[in-house]
Amino acid sequence: MIRVYARRIGLLAGLTALAGTAFLSGPAAQAAPPTPPSAATARTYLSELTVSAEGSSDGYSRDKFPHWITQSGACNTREVVLKRDGSGVEQDSSCAAVSGSWFSPYDGATWSAAADVDIDHVVPLAEAWRSGASGWTTAQRQGFANDLTRAQLIAVTDNVNQSKGDQDPAEWLPSETGYRCMYARMWVQVKHHYDLTLDSAEKSALSSILNGC
Repeated sequence: MIRVYARRIGLLAGLTALAGTAFLSGPAAQAAPPTPPSAATARTYLSELTVSAEGSSDGYSRDKFPHWITQSGACNTREVVLKRDGSGVEQDSSCAAVSGSWFSPYDGATWSAAADVDIDHVVPLAEAWRSGASGWTTAQRQGFANDLTRAQLIAVTDNVNQSKGDQDPAEWLPSETGYRCMYARMWVQVKHHYDLTLDSAEKSALSSILNGC
């Protein structure tokens, strides 16, 4: 069953939002990130990735990955993803999402307030740093942090994104087990495209998931 939520709004606004979302059709009506490679291709990509011990977090800062840059007009990367991944999204003159609904495939929840949605970096910025991005230029890290071409950015429940943090698939996976194959395909695509390394536990977890797809 799809759970519908609206948080951080007043009582009357909450009742209105819930009434408006009571009959959401669910994930089939939602847009999504670019489709990652098939499981078979992802397995090939996984075999091509370099396995090494995870690097250090020394020197890491989110500021070294300029994110939510302007994409067009008044719209930054977060707002573009909110529009892309949501259903019936309306934006104001500053490109802020003022209405719509968002289905979070990580946990199966649907939200009616953009404030309850985070844009997850599938491969987290800190994970990328420890996997090779520490040696990139700022421009390269900016491209990674705002990548709309690959399945690297996705709108999900804010608390779920925060609980994931910078963990890799050996440490964290979506609670919706039916989405784990997609998640693994997304993760491998990003790491392969950016030539990032992975540690042995991470590779084992990804291999197990992809072999079951």
